[in-house]
Amino acid sequence: MRGPMLVAHRGASAAAPENTLAAVRAAWEAGADAVEGDFRLTRDGVVVCIHDATTARTADIDLTVAAAPLARLREADVGSGKGRRWAGERIPTIDEVLDAVPADKTILIEIKDGPGLVVPVARALKRALLPPERAVIIAFDPAVIRRAREVMPATRRYWLTGPEGCRTAEALAGFLEKIGADGAGCRVHRGIDRRFAAALRKRGKELNVWTVDRADAARRLAAAGVDSISTNRPGPIGEALEAAGLRKARPGGPGDSGG
Repeated sequence: MRGPMLVAHRGASAAAPENTLAAVRAAWEAGADAVEGDFRLTRDGVVVCIHDATTARTADIDLTVAAAPLARLREADVGSGKGRRWAGERIPTIDEVLDAVPADKTILIEIKDGPGLVVPVARALKRALLPPERAVIIAFDPAVIRRAREVMPATRRYWLTGPEGCRTAEALAGFLEKIGADGAGCRVHRGIDRRFAAALRKRGKELNVWTVDRADAARRLAAAGVDSISTNRPGPIGEALEAAGLRKARPGGPGDSGG
C-alpha cells in the first residue's frame, strides 16, 4: 500500500504565505504529492490564486478581488504578514501556479467564484497542457461540480463539505452521484473511519480529508484508507506517515492509493 496522496493546503501554508508561489515551491520541497489552491476572477477577467473575496486578511492593502484589475491586485504584498523573508510576495495568476506544478505532481483547484469561473479555469488548464489526471476541481457549490462535468468531463471533481455532509457514506455517495462528482473533500471528523472510506470506495468515489495538521489524526485517517489528506504541514505530516509505514513518497495522482 502506497498510502494517501499528501496535499499541501494552499501550498505549504504553515511554512510560507498561503496561496503564493513560495508556498507551492515549499510544498514540493516538503515532499507533497499535490497542492491545493483557491481561485477567483479579477475585474479584468484574470483567474488569480487567493482564498478570500478581499485582500484584507492576507495583504498590506484591502482590495476586493472581483472589483480590482490584476495590475492593482499585484500591488498587494501578500508575504510580509508571514515574515520579513516573504516581503514582496504577490498574488499569483492561475497560469503561474500551473507552471509551477511538476509533471509528476497534482493540483486541486478550488473554485470560489461559482460556476462562471469554470470555463476560465478550463482554458488555463488547456494552456498549461496539464493532463486531466493531474488536476482535480473542488468546490462547495454543487453547481460548480455540475458545470465542471459539462466543460471538462475528463477532469476529476470533488464536492467539499463539512461534517454535516458526510455523516454517512451511503448518503454522501448518493449525493455525489446526483451532482456528478468523482469524490468528496470532507472536513475531518471522528466519523471518517475504515468503514466510511470503504463504503465510498465500493461506490467508486474518492475521499479527501481536510485540514489535517496533527500527526495522530493523519495516521488514523491513513490507516482508515482515505485517498488523500490535505494539510498545512506536508513535511511533518508526511514524515509521520512514512515513519508509521502508512505512506511511501511517490508522484501525485488522485485516487492512486494502491499499487
